[in-house]
Amino acid sequence: MSGLIVDDVSMTFELPGGGNVEALKNIKLDIKEGELISVLGPSGCGKTTLLNILAGFLAPTGGEIMLGEHRVIGPSSERGMVFQQGALFEWMNVSKNIGFGPKMKGTPQAEINNRVTELLDIVGLQEFGQKMIYELSGGMQQRVALARCLANDPDVILMDEPLGALDALTREKMQSLVLDIWKKTGKTIILITHSVEEALLLGERLIVMAPRPGRIHKQYYLPFAELGVGADLRVVKQHEDFGPKRDEILNMIWDMEEEIMGRTESA
Repeated sequence: MSGLIVDDVSMTFELPGGGNVEALKNIKLDIKEGELISVLGPSGCGKTTLLNILAGFLAPTGGEIMLGEHRVIGPSSERGMVFQQGALFEWMNVSKNIGFGPKMKGTPQAEINNRVTELLDIVGLQEFGQKMIYELSGGMQQRVALARCLANDPDVILMDEPLGALDALTREKMQSLVLDIWKKTGKTIILITHSVEEALLLGERLIVMAPRPGRIHKQYYLPFAELGVGADLRVVKQHEDFGPKRDEILNMIWDMEEEIMGRTESA
């Protein structure tokens, strides 16, 4: 893999009763290998639609996605997905969930066992390999989901609001884990979030999208993800540039929401 190219991607959905909705328009991105990107924007700006196109779950109505030298035309193990809810197999224990992908590929069991042990250590679940999924907290389940994604050794990890359902303390711990995994593995990670603070902490590049149709409004190159690796994220938030950037982006998104509400009221 040499990078992920989003080349003039558009997406229009046809409505059952006639008409259509233009969800994305002329999205262009050049994502370098190993880059950590957060995507932020008001509801309806097409964040999840873009992620589903990157994953290969949707085919764009215009443009194309290139990963390295080949075009993305469907789902593939080279692009792993982590959802807001872990989508784990409740009838399997933690180790079997993590090893499921390699097993489906026909990987020898001894190799799977070694990989699972390594990943349990990376996500901090060394003592939980034999636990059933329903025995775990929400945060621990998301750790399993991350490990299961990594087990397939994807080039790109796509994360759709993976921490949104967690309590504040667990979410902070998981943010640190995402940064740790990014640094240890060198994977390209694209993360969608509704939290401005999370987008600032987990994006060395932060993309703000605008709605109707969804498009890239502004991009920021930030130091906070690098500063947060192995550090206390509460200290990172005290950086002199963090507060002003947070306020700038909050105001930007608030203005977009106000514009959307104005359109709705006048319609």
